[in-house]
Amino acid sequence: MRRRRRSAVAGILAATTIFATAPIGAQAAPAGSEPAGATPLTGEHLDDEYAFVDNRGGTAAPSAGQRSLVRDDNLVTRWNKLGTPASVTPAKGRLAAGLKGDANSVARAYLKGSVGLFSLKTAAVDELETIAQTKVGKGTVVLMRQRYGGLPAAHDGLVAVAVKGSDVLQVTSTLSPSTAKPAAAKLSADDATAAALADAKIDRADLADSRVRLVAVPMPGADPRAAYEVVVMSKDAEHPLGYTTYIDARDGKVLLRENLVNFAEDDPHWKVFPATPPANGADTRQTWCATTATGCSRQVIDPATGKPWDIDPATGLPTFTTTGNSAETVSLWGNGSPATPATARPDREYVYPFTNQWNTSKCDPNSLTSPERADVDAATANLFAMHNRMHDWSYNLGFTEATWNLQKTNTVAYGKGADAERGNAQQGAATATTRNNANQATPPDGMQPTTNMYMWQPFAGSAYPPCVDGDYDMTVIGHEYTHAISNRMIAGPDSGISSSQGGAMGESWSDLLAMEYLFESGYTPRGNTPYVTGAYVTGDLGTGIRNYDMSNSPLNYSNVGYDRGAAVHSDGEIWSATNFDVRRALIAKYGSGTRALQESCAAGTTPATECPGNRRWAQLVFDSFLLAATGSISMLDMRDNMITADALRFDGANADLLWNAFATRGMGAGASSGPADADPVPSFASPYVENSEITFKALGEASGKPVRLYVGDYDFGAVPVADTDPATALPETVTLAPGTYKFLAIGTGYGHKRFTQTVYPGVTANVGVVMPANLASSASGATISGDGTNLGRLTDDAEGTAWTATGGAAGRQVTVDLPTDAAKLVSRVQLSAFPGAGAATSTMYSTVRQFEVLTCNAAAGADCATDAGYKVAYASPANALDTAQFRPKVPNLVLKSFPVRPTLATHVKLRVLTNQCTGNPLYAGEQENDPRSATDCTTASAAAGNVVAAEFEVFSS
Repeated sequence: MRRRRRSAVAGILAATTIFATAPIGAQAAPAGSEPAGATPLTGEHLDDEYAFVDNRGGTAAPSAGQRSLVRDDNLVTRWNKLGTPASVTPAKGRLAAGLKGDANSVARAYLKGSVGLFSLKTAAVDELETIAQTKVGKGTVVLMRQRYGGLPAAHDGLVAVAVKGSDVLQVTSTLSPSTAKPAAAKLSADDATAAALADAKIDRADLADSRVRLVAVPMPGADPRAAYEVVVMSKDAEHPLGYTTYIDARDGKVLLRENLVNFAEDDPHWKVFPATPPANGADTRQTWCATTATGCSRQVIDPATGKPWDIDPATGLPTFTTTGNSAETVSLWGNGSPATPATARPDREYVYPFTNQWNTSKCDPNSLTSPERADVDAATANLFAMHNRMHDWSYNLGFTEATWNLQKTNTVAYGKGADAERGNAQQGAATATTRNNANQATPPDGMQPTTNMYMWQPFAGSAYPPCVDGDYDMTVIGHEYTHAISNRMIAGPDSGISSSQGGAMGESWSDLLAMEYLFESGYTPRGNTPYVTGAYVTGDLGTGIRNYDMSNSPLNYSNVGYDRGAAVHSDGEIWSATNFDVRRALIAKYGSGTRALQESCAAGTTPATECPGNRRWAQLVFDSFLLAATGSISMLDMRDNMITADALRFDGANADLLWNAFATRGMGAGASSGPADADPVPSFASPYVENSEITFKALGEASGKPVRLYVGDYDFGAVPVADTDPATALPETVTLAPGTYKFLAIGTGYGHKRFTQTVYPGVTANVGVVMPANLASSASGATISGDGTNLGRLTDDAEGTAWTATGGAAGRQVTVDLPTDAAKLVSRVQLSAFPGAGAATSTMYSTVRQFEVLTCNAAAGADCATDAGYKVAYASPANALDTAQFRPKVPNLVLKSFPVRPTLATHVKLRVLTNQCTGNPLYAGEQENDPRSATDCTTASAAAGNVVAAEFEVFSS
């Protein structure tokens, strides 16, 4: 079996996950375990093996006849790669009215009336198989699937129709215009499994679970192909993998590959931390009970069965441990340790001791063999309870048997069952490096999903969390469970999220809904606000595992790829910021309600139409999942789905609020994007307000010169909204919904200028920005010399390119020879420590932190060829480019401005004093008692030997 070692916590976290630094050198899990897959939690980009693979060829374009059938009355239509509409959504109104029959009949009548648009025959509509009819408010989402010669369509071939009474509000689809019977299979199911395993690089002996069935895969511009849908899950806890692979049933080629890995006697009691432990590690757990009683903080009952969590519905008897209908939880330490449920409690008192041993022992591995055993029973019981809580809470929002939820036994005639959430507590605790992670693997309905939760521990130059157990952080547990929700509810029971923007939204929904569960339940996790994910496990109370607190983020749709390139975790924060705006606006409109009302809404006893604004937002999110007929979704697709969900659930009462919130985050009426676009076209215009026409003008020395305008804080990865260059297609004018915007202006030779502007309704105005010349710009004639490689990247007026010097951070320097021989007044510099496009997280520890600026005036006779000719004009503070606990993050490293003692100079020297590794006290010293690892960054990390910076700019004003 293939193994790949990773240097200390280089990062894994799941494509369906939350975050992580990697389990380095992790061992394979025992037989029977199903560890989830991983993607980087530390901000690393996904490995190629976690990418969606589509080998079917190009895209079938819609015909001119199909295009002519698109109405121009505010209709939004995006085409899929099969040549039919991916989305038919009116900005206002409905698609069709006055159709007759039940929801299924109305949906089919619409499709029959639109066969030209979808390039189908009427008979093909009759042959569609209805696989779900899900009530959403006063409407129904009808999900149908094509069949080809008796074989069900797979991956594509779905259509979701939003029906309200006799009206159709929206259609999303991956319907194929070609409905021919596929050529018969030549290969066996076993042949297909072998091909899928070979492609996945998984040995058959390392298979934890698998499934294979014969299906038909729609093909762009061609007839469908018979294929085997092969679902495989590996047992390898170090590098877990899980895929649904579609193998051509005639030639054995891989058509598609989807990544699945996105970590009294009748009154049982559970003792749990509802959110997170306190900072001092005190045992502040609550007791939850199946029957309300004195001393119980919460009554907890499975809404699907009406029974306590530890009851097996198949027998009607308690399991006396951490096993039930909705969750099966074990500890899985690795190194040969078996998967072990919590110690059995015949009295059903799941009240285990908690001593906070992992923290107080400072990650001492001997704690695992001590009498307290690192509180493993308490951790396992806590994870079991939290998985049950997420099951129960999401059940009342629509994640039920009918929408393919996670249950061992389904008590109604929907779904397959046999898929209670498997929770692996303290995953890999007995190994030296399986740490700092959490992940979730979600196979199709009827196959068991798995969450892995890990211990957290600092590693030199990799991550600096405290010694804590992730099994107690509900922001992380809820995040992972939500991956199962979104992957099961979107695109039916057999598909999941597959696009890059879909993956980003998956990360965002997981952050958002874990937050919402805690808010509705009245629990506050650690963090400076209740809206921080992972503050307990990372120790970063400001932003946790993310770049931003979701309630205070500058991100918008033009920023996709801002964190060193497209990545699901950082790009997901764009969707989080947008949805938090929607949630905030709904709370402003409907209030936040009393604690009693919040609890009643969370329990499903009060309908969403009578609930506070936050609950209405959460309901729209769940409803929007059901409107997606494909996992290949963009943020604009899900924008449309939320607006349609509001029409179904709340009679469209919030369409203006939704459009306005999306518009101010760049997802307005003129935005365009495909599901995988790394540079979507933003729009800040709303159809429900008086938008403003703003004309951008560069003033000062940049007057009349090409300057680009961006919305937000970012240069790299961002898409400009206007520019002053007549040679480009981008105009000087941008349409903006009213609001206050952060802008960034960039001109070659003029550097970066950030400013904030309030835009008022219906105003036509000029926005002028004074931009002085960047004296250090190579475009202005400056030259650069000194240490390291790629020196010109420091003076190219761009943050995406980085300079690197080796040999230690202290003393590395560069000298900029300013344009012309005449001395220039130097009074300000700007410096960026952005690590550069595609840089690894480890590189961020090498970025500059403390520095000096020195000047020399050759025109006054100084010798600028030697250090002796220079005088210090500015000495930065030790934390000039500061980063917080856990790891350096891009928002802390982007360009900052520093005043310099005004002086005349012909040369300006930048001298580095420290980088993040050598200068940040949060990364210094031994921080744990594990003899197998080191934490001091300066002495134990390669990052100490390098320095990285992206841009150095010099100004006279």
